[in-house]
Amino acid sequence: MSVSDESISISVVIPVFNEEESLEQLYERLTAVIEGLGESYEVVFVNDGSTDRSEAMLTDFHGRNPRMKVVSFSRNFGHQVAVTCGMDFASGDAVIVMDGDLQDPPEVLPDLVARWREGYEVVYAIRQERKENVFKRAAYRSFYWLLNKVSYLDIPLDSGDFSLIDRRVVNVLKSMPERNRFVRGLRTWAGFRQIGYEYAREARYAGNSKYDFARLISLALDGLVSYSYVPLRLVSNIGMLVSLSALGYMVYLLFARMLGDVTIQGWVSTVVIVLFLGGIQLLSLGVIGEYVGRIFDEVKKRPHYVIRNVVGLSGAEAARGDSGDH
Repeated sequence: MSVSDESISISVVIPVFNEEESLEQLYERLTAVIEGLGESYEVVFVNDGSTDRSEAMLTDFHGRNPRMKVVSFSRNFGHQVAVTCGMDFASGDAVIVMDGDLQDPPEVLPDLVARWREGYEVVYAIRQERKENVFKRAAYRSFYWLLNKVSYLDIPLDSGDFSLIDRRVVNVLKSMPERNRFVRGLRTWAGFRQIGYEYAREARYAGNSKYDFARLISLALDGLVSYSYVPLRLVSNIGMLVSLSALGYMVYLLFARMLGDVTIQGWVSTVVIVLFLGGIQLLSLGVIGEYVGRIFDEVKKRPHYVIRNVVGLSGAEAARGDSGDH
């Protein structure tokens, strides 16, 4: 039986964007670990528009081991979309999602698989410690704290995309049509039996993080807006508070004029109030705009991604991955 016809037990999905310095080490460590599991497996690399030698190296990996498969995008579509694509193409009974920069250590995979064998359908890795700088650690912690406070889902603190997901859950995630993907939120929303596994997140093996501050802010907004109505309610509450304050102030001025014969003076206070209300209005429009913009993205129904090339996938596998509105 050929590799393409073999029933796959474990699929590993790895988004890659300009990671040429880490890929060889990743291949060696991952192969050693996953071969030791004694399970039938495949590794689906999603080349997210890399401009370095990443694609050539991934193609070479397939030449060395046909279980290594590559899907290349026509351009950079983003990490969350790359994870989505990998799950679309993965055929295993369980799908492991991990990063390609070796911050998610392959040596953790046997522990994730062991908990899956115990009956858990989602095993999400929890970062016990981070090796990033103080500013980035504080930003991550603040984001997860805020998300946990405002979200209608109980998204575990410090749990990223590194996880093992059972086929039943993967099929649920594939059925979700959202264009603005926040995979860890979708994973939590799906439910099923979930358990966390703590691990020490390693420093990057080489190179700089491809998640700059702007990308982190964008991901944070996707998480906050997609899984919380609190910003909209906060805008309504601020509007109500300002209106009541204005009404109270107006009543005060009327009584002051009638009872004390006080002349109401001062254009400065008027300007301050107008500017304050203008700022509140612009803030409110900005919050509403975030939600409207996402609605606009959804109704356009553009594909999640565009595939330029695949390596190691049969016609049936490619058709399965391309099926639906991707």
